[in-house]
Amino acid sequence: MNTTERNHPIEQDPKVRAHNFDEVSLGFDDELARMEADRCIGCKNAQCMKGCPVGINIPAFIGAIKEGDIKKAGEIIAQDSNLPAICGRVCPQESQCEKYCIRKAKLGGSVAIGLLERYVADYNRKNGGLDVKDIPPQVYKAAVVGSGPAGLACAADLAKNGFKVTIYEAFHKAGGVLVYGIPEFRLPKDLVQSEIDNLKKLGVEIKLNVIIGKTITLEELKEENDAVFIGTGAGLPTFMNIPGESLSGVYSANEYLTRVNLMKAYQEGAITPVQRAKKSVVVGAGNVAMDAARTTLRMGAEEVSIVYRRGREEMPARAEEIIHAEQEGVKLELLTNPIEILGTTKVEGIKCVRMALTEPDESGRRRPVVVEGSEFVIECDQVIMSIGTSPNPLLKKSCDALETKGKGTIVVNEETLETSIEGVYAGGDAVTGAATVILAMGAGKQAARAIIESMNK
Repeated sequence: MNTTERNHPIEQDPKVRAHNFDEVSLGFDDELARMEADRCIGCKNAQCMKGCPVGINIPAFIGAIKEGDIKKAGEIIAQDSNLPAICGRVCPQESQCEKYCIRKAKLGGSVAIGLLERYVADYNRKNGGLDVKDIPPQVYKAAVVGSGPAGLACAADLAKNGFKVTIYEAFHKAGGVLVYGIPEFRLPKDLVQSEIDNLKKLGVEIKLNVIIGKTITLEELKEENDAVFIGTGAGLPTFMNIPGESLSGVYSANEYLTRVNLMKAYQEGAITPVQRAKKSVVVGAGNVAMDAARTTLRMGAEEVSIVYRRGREEMPARAEEIIHAEQEGVKLELLTNPIEILGTTKVEGIKCVRMALTEPDESGRRRPVVVEGSEFVIECDQVIMSIGTSPNPLLKKSCDALETKGKGTIVVNEETLETSIEGVYAGGDAVTGAATVILAMGAGKQAARAIIESMNK
């Protein structure tokens, strides 16, 4: 049994990458990929597959890498995933497939499944891509609302199974959170466009600048199609409702990242303005918070701080993203909670209190409580709120028959993902609230299966 340590990807130097938007991780070269693939022992009852929301045959594709047949590896992945270059970069493999790898504990660490998936996708993209299989006759019609990971996955599977699919996207560019939310240095946008181009080869049509509930109603879409899938994501930002949130210089992470990523505000001559702060504070500790912090650093901020009311162990962001942020100079202000944003018209600082964690409750969670008399001020001229998002309420407001709950998430049948409206399905963040790319893809594929089955009854 091979017991060598897990291999690590090539990366830009932190001092250099903190000042550019080029991709941080350069992935594996051919030699590293072969070495890492050789670490996989090819378990017959592969536990890693249990952690993959789309069910990729992981031992098989890694086995193909060992054989030197990278095209075959790509074809194996393509049976279950339409976005391997994206998933290989942004999915939290450490809490999914790699979490169950038999090598994790004592055999040098989990096999780097995500990095190998990325390697296969990048290799095939640079070498002519995979062959497009014959597209079946288009017998049915389907509308997909939203072109994020859930919508793209659903559209691809439907197109491969006899559907004429039209995607409706509110923005002027397709890709959803993949283009407006995730920064260029984590996910190059030409990769996203490449995956979208592959979708078009399957006959999928994409209509941009279309807002369902305004441009066209959900009822109209239902009348025109055999099935409708809603994958509109969760783009409505949450704020803390503390004094000072209306000051100039306060952003939601969604707005800030959309201005920079989608509207290219980091480029000279960009028509969409965004503040270039000297001292920025990001409130929150998820992946989006890390993206915002690392982005404002690249936008020229001299000091960037992450403010989070719990400790490091409770931070929801991927360990890799936290490490990368710290390497680049982002400061973590943990066990800290904002109570007021200071300033007259513009942000001048943020008043915070120190927090302490209680003993674990019945659920095992430790609750943060205020440390009396611990108020202090962090000087800053920008505050970015990254404390969660919820679905946009427009769709619900325009269609009373669509049942929602809680913060506006759509109610669905857990098995089929059909909504309260017959023939209308939903999945991804619009149903679960903000989650991961791969979980959204899994939902899109689950809905596609149910739609295909409903047509064959």
